[in-house]
Amino acid sequence: MDGSPFEDAAARLLLKNRSVKCIEGISKAAKFASLAGVAGAYTACSAFDTEGRVLTLPLVIYDLTEDNIGDIKLLLAERFGDEADSVLIRGGRAAEMPLYEIDRQELSSMTGLVVMEQDLLTKKRFCFEDVVTILKRLRAPDGCPWDKVQTHASIRINAIEEAYELVDAIDNDDAVHICEEAGDVLMQSLFHTLIEEERGNFTVTDMISELCTKLITRHTHVFGTDRAATADGALSVWEKNKMTEKHQNTYSDAVNDVPACFPALLRAQKIAKQMEKGGWDKATFDNFERKFREEYGELREAVKEGDKAHIAEELGDVLFCAVELGRAAGGDCEMALLDTVKKMQARYTAYEAAVLADGKDVHALTEAEKEEYYRRAKNAPRA
Repeated sequence: MDGSPFEDAAARLLLKNRSVKCIEGISKAAKFASLAGVAGAYTACSAFDTEGRVLTLPLVIYDLTEDNIGDIKLLLAERFGDEADSVLIRGGRAAEMPLYEIDRQELSSMTGLVVMEQDLLTKKRFCFEDVVTILKRLRAPDGCPWDKVQTHASIRINAIEEAYELVDAIDNDDAVHICEEAGDVLMQSLFHTLIEEERGNFTVTDMISELCTKLITRHTHVFGTDRAATADGALSVWEKNKMTEKHQNTYSDAVNDVPACFPALLRAQKIAKQMEKGGWDKATFDNFERKFREEYGELREAVKEGDKAHIAEELGDVLFCAVELGRAAGGDCEMALLDTVKKMQARYTAYEAAVLADGKDVHALTEAEKEEYYRRAKNAPRA
């Protein structure tokens, strides 16, 4: 046979039978690498065995045929770019060409492909390891003067800003910006990880391992013995496993574990949800409608008193009850308020535009005029 038995799926099956003797041949991958001038380490893979493989450069692909070379080209082009420097080996001869040309050639019975190592600055397609390499270069002593002096504290707000920009792109259903902003969020995560790697506390591999372990151990309905037939059931399993992993022995632990840096409305919603799980009042609409009216009455009394501290306390109670009302109604309070803010921005913009178009001053309108312009703005189509 051609090549090593371990480069052939059929030979590997035969090797499981101890009565079968396999005689080693010259490795096809080694032969192709030599003809392409690759020295040192390389990755090798059969064209029939690329599914789910991590492919890194330099890369040797053997067992190419007329039937699979088109799919291989598409796979490698997605990973390394159409113009990646490649060497096609046919009949013992090597021909250099860009990757996009490999399926335009006649093939022989022994055809292989070598995708050559690429310089970072000439790459058209990058991988996770490239991001780490670039960030480490920026943080190096001779790297970027700004990047290398940053700390967790100095860039902490960037993580929040990038996350919100990603959410904004999602809200706008903008695939181009979702791609860009998701990359920015990834960069923030890696930047903070590399700061800790420099301190000797943990590495990028530690961070990725922690993430993968968490995904497995919290999805015990997928990777374990728990069962969940619905999204709510899956969420219950996740929450149960989360409490176990975080050593949250009481519901108070879960309540107090909600990050203090969350926006107030989002934090209130999260805490209310955890309290309900711990036996606090269930958020039914009727119950909290009554509670809302009570708190609103107390706010009115505080306003009459004119005590700012008391007003602030009662206002907080009203807002928390509003959150509970929203949860009872099945809404997401944070998103609902954000949507309303956007709606009011658009409505006021239309309102002012109509007033100015009529040559009037927004500060000099009668109540009747205000009502009319508001009605027109409310009915104006939203962009």
